[in-house]
Amino acid sequence: MVNPQKRYVGLDVHKHYVMVGAVNRSQEMVLPPRKVSLAEFEGWAKKHLRSTDEVVLEATTNAWYLHDLLEPLVARVVVCHPPQVKLIAAALVKTDKKDTMTLAKLLAVGMIPPVWVPPVYVRELRALINHRQRLIAQQTRTKNRLRSLLQRHHLVPPDGDLFSEVQRTWWNKLKLNPSEKLRARQDLIILDQLLPLIAEVETEIGWLSLTEPWAEQTPYLLQLLGIGLITAMTILSAIGEIERFPTAKKLVGYAGLGTRIHSSGQTHRTGGITKQGRKELRAVLVEAAWIAVRYDHPWREQFDRLADRLGRQKAIVAIARKLLVIIWHVLTTQMADRRAEPQQVARYFITWGRQLRVKTLLGIKASEFARQQLDRLELGQELERVPYGSVTYCLPPSTTAT
Repeated sequence: MVNPQKRYVGLDVHKHYVMVGAVNRSQEMVLPPRKVSLAEFEGWAKKHLRSTDEVVLEATTNAWYLHDLLEPLVARVVVCHPPQVKLIAAALVKTDKKDTMTLAKLLAVGMIPPVWVPPVYVRELRALINHRQRLIAQQTRTKNRLRSLLQRHHLVPPDGDLFSEVQRTWWNKLKLNPSEKLRARQDLIILDQLLPLIAEVETEIGWLSLTEPWAEQTPYLLQLLGIGLITAMTILSAIGEIERFPTAKKLVGYAGLGTRIHSSGQTHRTGGITKQGRKELRAVLVEAAWIAVRYDHPWREQFDRLADRLGRQKAIVAIARKLLVIIWHVLTTQMADRRAEPQQVARYFITWGRQLRVKTLLGIKASEFARQQLDRLELGQELERVPYGSVTYCLPPSTTAT
């Protein structure tokens, strides 16, 4: 029996429908472009696609759903990043049918640069991180509206947290017109509603840090100054699998922290960072860098030297880039950072355990949890006592001590 002719299928995905078309290896049309509604696409795909087909689609909102749907049905599913498919973006005549056939033809000649398809557990964590960021952004906008109200009326707020419960009496006594008073009252209600929602999401993210594969990787990030639990999980969700970055330079480029370079003929120029990468990864790295330079003397010295030459903003980006290189090394080698101080790292792990209430979740004390994480890093085997605020934690003996 002769195998059916191999087809290269292009999908132009839209909100409510998919445009489908295919060519053979000679780029001859074997499936004319046709519109299929998303509601009917699963049935259409099972009926018309072959196990020998290769399919390409752009990374859009529905990309991962369609990828998972098609993967068992065809030989290969390629997801591409739209800006990288320049023949489509630059086309002077741009229609759904032309875009579909262009995708199919590019796939047939091997000119589609595929993107990494994250596993389900990475997608779930990324979705949680993004959801938290949306809630935080809404909280920030609400607070800014309230601050703007005070500035317009030249009102000086009392000391302390302006939006805490104890300040509500002060807010309620402000002499505002009825419309402003209503808006302020509702903004304060919005803040009250957002707080438990954000806390619930952060609790879920924290719980995920105790599950595989995150539980294996999180300690290597939490040992680093400036990186807390939410920051660590944001970094891990953005990276996905460290194995896909053979060098630290590749990871720096993925984060958009690499330097712009224009080198052609006798012209060679460098500029700022590319910003061509995951925005949330750059953001949390810069936040972590600011904490590092504030509390760590060696980091502060590096920052000051760079700031004198480059300015503060470029200097902190350079520190963020250096921090990302360290992250690549500790995740790749699965080793403790050479500058890690065991007692300080133990305090980080105790904080992690206390935040997640590991005694309730895992049935172990925070000190036992900290010892487990230290042993994972093969760090502080001889450490017995850890000062923590006004108390001292006694760690159980290390199981890796020789």
